[in-house]
Order: sequence, then structure tokens, then C-alpha cells
Amino acid sequence: MGQKLVIVESPTKVKTIKKYLGPNYVVEATMGHVRDLPKSQLGVDIENNYTPKYITIRGKGEVLDILRKNAKKCDKIYLATDPDREGEAISWHLAKALKLDETEKCRIEFNEITKTAVKNAIKNPRKINESLVNAQQARRVLDRLVGYEISPILWKKIKWGLSAGRVQSVALKMLCDREKLINDFIPEEYWTIEGKLKSEHEKKELQVKLVSVKNEKPVINNSDTAYAIEKDLQEGEFIIQKIKKSNKSKSPLAPFTTSTLQQDAYKKLNYTTKKTMSVAQQLYEGIEVKGYGSVGLITYMRTDSVRVSDEAQNSAKEFITNSYGEKYVPESFRNFSTKKNSQDAHEAIRPTYIEITPEKAKADLKSDQYKLYKLIWERFVASQMANCIYDATSIDVKNSDYVLRATGTTTIFEGFKKIYNNEEEKDQKLPNLSEGDKLSSLGIEGKQHFTQPPAKFSEASLVKTLEENGIGRPSTYAPTISTLLSRQYIERDKKILQPTELGNIVNDIVSHYFKQIVDIEFTAEMERKLDRIELGEIQWESVVGEFFEPLKEAIEIAEKEIAKITIEDEVSDVPCDKCGRMMVIKRGRFGDFLACPGYPECENTKPIVKELDVECPKCGGKILVRKSKKGRQFYGCSNYPNCDYVSWQEPVNKKCPNCETLLVKKSTKTKGDWLQCPNSECNYKEKLEEVEKDKN
Repeated sequence: MGQKLVIVESPTKVKTIKKYLGPNYVVEATMGHVRDLPKSQLGVDIENNYTPKYITIRGKGEVLDILRKNAKKCDKIYLATDPDREGEAISWHLAKALKLDETEKCRIEFNEITKTAVKNAIKNPRKINESLVNAQQARRVLDRLVGYEISPILWKKIKWGLSAGRVQSVALKMLCDREKLINDFIPEEYWTIEGKLKSEHEKKELQVKLVSVKNEKPVINNSDTAYAIEKDLQEGEFIIQKIKKSNKSKSPLAPFTTSTLQQDAYKKLNYTTKKTMSVAQQLYEGIEVKGYGSVGLITYMRTDSVRVSDEAQNSAKEFITNSYGEKYVPESFRNFSTKKNSQDAHEAIRPTYIEITPEKAKADLKSDQYKLYKLIWERFVASQMANCIYDATSIDVKNSDYVLRATGTTTIFEGFKKIYNNEEEKDQKLPNLSEGDKLSSLGIEGKQHFTQPPAKFSEASLVKTLEENGIGRPSTYAPTISTLLSRQYIERDKKILQPTELGNIVNDIVSHYFKQIVDIEFTAEMERKLDRIELGEIQWESVVGEFFEPLKEAIEIAEKEIAKITIEDEVSDVPCDKCGRMMVIKRGRFGDFLACPGYPECENTKPIVKELDVECPKCGGKILVRKSKKGRQFYGCSNYPNCDYVSWQEPVNKKCPNCETLLVKKSTKTKGDWLQCPNSECNYKEKLEEVEKDKN
């Protein structure tokens, strides 16, 4: 029996797949794409129906030589690149490079790297799907036309190194438009009336809020109205008018798609979209786990579907029954609805072997891998569990023309929350009261508020908005954000993304001269056309032609009308210690730095050093805000390397009352801000506002 060659994309998959297939199979990796459009030229023959000119990627000649040698020795070749459009295109390029017969059934794919999935794929090879390849070719050509036709205009008119992109330009416009909305926002005043009431026979207070005035929703726009209502309530009598109790249930969330995984990992683990996809790729490709060997722990991580296979659902049912009991299993399997514009090519992201719990795998996983695997495992298992059942109670208290309401919930059966609970969702128990009970006031207070502008985008909310508008696909979210950051069109301030001056300038130009490129509906429609190419319903060349003809006209107008734009560097108050000029602030790939404006005569540069008003606890030096090589902010002593004090959290000028360690600031969206002792044996905590009060 002759040998067979299996070609995958990533070298980390090789070991796992080789183990499953045995000695008769040679497994090699392409390490990504092997052919692409040339970087030095457009690479698209516009006059010849947009024919792409592919070349071997620099450095991949040796890889192709190895694959050709192995192909000659083997009786059969299987192309096992990733199960998506891009993977299909890589298989097509490989088939061309290895001169395989176009009718040959050489393409295999699997959604998970398990023994069963890999062996089933080998048994069911198919021909390369030309429609999938054409959809990817269309995307690649469209992106090249936008990038290589518009970017040179930005180089000429602003500065070299800028770029425009079919998806990135829409994302940038979303960020710029949101910033403008926030800046133009005019807050409006409004008031709420809240209070605490008490019954003679119940110790627990009743927290109430005004919900109606003369059977209408209250509208309180000023303090005079609020104070008048306060006075009326203080003079009136509080009587329980109605108590409404209902038994409700809550269903679990669907298992993760690429988008929801990126959003949850960002919120709960503070992972960037890029980091989430990198760690997920490692979990998918295979990790050595004690007792299981090299195994892919999760299914394919680029998906927009929440569909789950029957086999996975049966495994989940058995696991939940054995681990938690039959009452935690729903009466029937759950089928979650996939969004209309989804490709639904793959299952949701889930563990491949549900019995490999996060705790079983923990010893063999890096910290980042464990945290993400735990998030994926718990979300999937919870999605297959019974509903949470709870009692919901509302108490309406009448006082003259006013009705105040208290609401509460009590969990009866935790269901899926046994393993996947949201910290924001806690029981709110109400005191045991009856209709007609009279209550006394412990205080009624009008609270002033102002309407808030839309929230700034975080990576999570930007991904969510892109997905909701049909912009891009699962594989594009992370690289789009990375490109905007690397081009310095946007910057990340803690968890917030906001456009830079450069980003606003580029957006103004692209939005004015290339309206189609940044039009949300047009871009979403283009994604739908790519889906139709994949289904074989339309020709990819016609889609590219429809797009490029108006783009060509817009380019000609832009080149004539756009004047040269000079972005002045911000002058600092730091003199150059070599020539005396006042240094200017420049932007680099690792952040801002100081540079002498006399370049090239004077090449002096300096880092921008931010000091905290905190002394180093080890040597008394100043604590500086620094950045790691990967751009992550940390805090270190100014006397480094003689002093090695370092902290990832911002230290404050206050010591722990228990162990004298310098306290650090901590923050989460749900809990807010607090101070904590970084000493793991102490973990002292206190509210941040208490510290602010002490200062005042």
C-alpha cells in the first residue's frame, strides 16, 4: 500500500493529524498561503476581465519544492487546508502549483481536529469548490483595487505609508462618526424619584422608584418639579396597591461564534481580538494533554453559525446528566437561530471533547489558553443545559396620584447558571408584604441626571456593530482593528478606541471622494454578493466590474481636487539637549515619542516619560508609565535596572493596612473601580471612592 500526502496550513496541526492517520500518511504544512498577488504592482489585469496575476510568495519556493518532492513519492494527495473560503483558495493554489487534475477528488475538510473527524474526511474527499475559490478571488481583487488605487492618493496628499481598505475604511468611518456624535452631544436634564419604605412587621427595606403620575409615565425635567413631587409624597400615605408574582424562565446564551467569542473574551478576560484569535488557533490546532496526547481542543474558530451537531449535543446531554443530574438537561435539544446574513458553513465554537474539562486540561495549558478554553467550554455546556427558573415580583405602592414600584427576583432552579452565571444578575429579594399594607417613609429623594452621549467604541462593541451591519466576516474583524491601530488611524486608551487626527483626516477624504467605499449598506451588499458568488449564482468578474467602474471615476476626480495636506507636529516643552530646538511629538509603531524638528541635521529622539505621583516602594525613586515591546502599558521604577520594581496595575500613593504593600488600582465594567493589595497572600480591597473622600 503506497503512501499518501496530506497538506495542511499550520505546522502545529501536523503532529496531531499524523498521530491519527498512522505511518502510511505523510503530513506537511504550507505555513499559510503559497501564492498571492505581487506586492510591487497592482497584480490585476483590469483590461482583461480583472484577471489576477499570482506569483509564488517570497520564501515559499522552498516549501513548494518539499511538497512537490513528497507528491511525486505518494500515490494520493489530500489538500486539508482550513474549512473556509480562504482555505479553499489555498487548496486551489496548491493544486495549480502541484499540477493536480482539476477533476480529482483531493480536497478534504474537517471542522474539528479529532480522530473521527480526520478519518471521516479522508474517506470523503471532494473536488475543489470553484465557487468558493471565486468568492475568495473576488474579495482579494476588490481589496487590492481599493488598497492599491486609493492608497497612493493618500501618500501624495498626506504622507507615505497610509492606506484605505474596503472594510477598514467603513470601520474607521464608524469610529469617526461616533466621536463626532459624542462631541456634538448636548445633554438634557432629567430627574428620577427614588425612596426607601418600611413595614412595621418587616425589617427589610423596600427600595422603590416613581413609575407613574396620574396613570402616566413621569416626565421630570427640572428641580422644581422634582421637589414638588417629593413634598407631595412626604405628606401623603403609602399603601401597597398591587403585588404581582410570576414564574419565569431564562434560556442560556447560544454557544460562541467568532464575533461573540471576541466580545466575551474582551469583556471578561481583557483579550484583544487579535490575541483571542491567536489563542483560539492554538486550541484548535492541537495541544498535548495528559491522557489524550496531542488533541485539538475546540472546533474551527472562524464561524458565524450557532449550529451544533447531533453528536456534540448527545455528548453534552450524557455529560450533563452524569455530572449534574437529569434535572439539568432540557426536555429537548436546543436549536439556536443563526442570523440571516450568516454563511453557516461551520458549527459554533465548542469543545471537541466535552469530557476534557478545563480543570483536566489546566496543567497542560498556558494561562491564556486555559482561560479562553474555560470560557468556550462553559458557554457551550451551559447552552445545552436546562433553563434557569425564577420568581419575579413587583410591588406597586400608591400615594395619592403617584405610584412607586419595587421589583425583585428569587431563583428557584439555577439551571445553566450552575456553571455559567453573569455577575450582574443577582437575586433581588423583596420583603414579605401584602396588598393593603401601610408603609412608612425612610426617605424620598429626587435625583438629578443628564442624558448621556453614545458610548465610545471598544474592540468588543466595534466587532458587534460590524457584525450587526453585515460588514466583513469572522476572519476579518481582528485584522481590521489591527490595521487601523498600526496605521495610527485610531488609538487605544485603556479599553476605548478613538480616532486620531490622522484618522479623521483620512476619513474625511475617503468619505468625501469615495462615498461607496464607506457606505455601510453598499459594503454589506457587497458581502451578500460574495456569498452569492460562493453559491454559484453570479460571476465574480461582473461583481468586480460593477464595483470598479465608479471607483475609477472617483479616483480621477480625487487626484485633481485634493490639495496637499500638512499635519503639523505638536511642539513639546522639552528642549533638544543636542541643538536646543523645542522637540516635537511624533507617532511611532510603539506609541508617541519626542524628536528634534531639526532632522536630518539633528537626529535626537527621546521617549515620552509619564511620571506618577508615587514613590517606588523599593528605593524611593519615581514610578514611570512604560510600555512593553508588545505595546502593553506597565509601571516601573525610574532607577531601572538598579531597581526592579514593576507592576501591570497602576500603583497609588497608599499602603495596604495589613502588609504595607503599595496598593494598586483595579477596575471592571461590572464592579467599577477599587484598590487592591497585589500581595497574593493578603488581597486586601477597598472602594476607590473612599480613598478620594480621604483626599478631600
